[in-house]
Amino acid sequence: MGLTSVDPPMSDYSALTRGVRVAVTPQFLEDQSDPTRNTYVWAYHVEITNEGHTTVQLTARHWTIIDKHGQTQTVKGPGVVGEQPILREGDSFLYTSACPLSTPSGLMMGTYVMQTEDGETFDAQIPAFSLDSPYEEQRVN
Repeated sequence: MGLTSVDPPMSDYSALTRGVRVAVTPQFLEDQSDPTRNTYVWAYHVEITNEGHTTVQLTARHWTIIDKHGQTQTVKGPGVVGEQPILREGDSFLYTSACPLSTPSGLMMGTYVMQTEDGETFDAQIPAFSLDSPYEEQRVN
C-alpha cells in the first residue's frame, strides 16, 4: 500500500474521471469462502492513478454492493484503508480490501470523493465490477 509512480494500470475494470483513473481487479478467495454456509469472499485490488495535472486528495468513499438476489448494501466513510492519500501528477495509490457475500456472485461500484488543492471536490467513478465465483450456476438464455 502507498504512493508509487507507475505506468497506467493493467486491470479488468477501469474508469477515468477528470484525470483520476480507478482500476480494480477482483479475486475470489476460495480459502476464506464456505459455500456450505453461504459465505463467499472476494478481495479487490484497487489502483488509483492521477493522470491529470492537478494534485488531488481522496477524502471519502461510497460503495454500492449488490448480491445475486439484488440485495443492496451501501458503504460510506472517510478515505480508504484508514488513509486519505494525496496524489500528485503521475502518482498512484494501491490498496486491497475484501467483500463477503452470502451469494456466489455480485456486483460492486461506487465513487471516491476527490478534493483539489483549491478545495474543489468531485466524484471519481469506481468502475462497476463483477464478483464471480466458481460456485455460480452459469446459464445460457
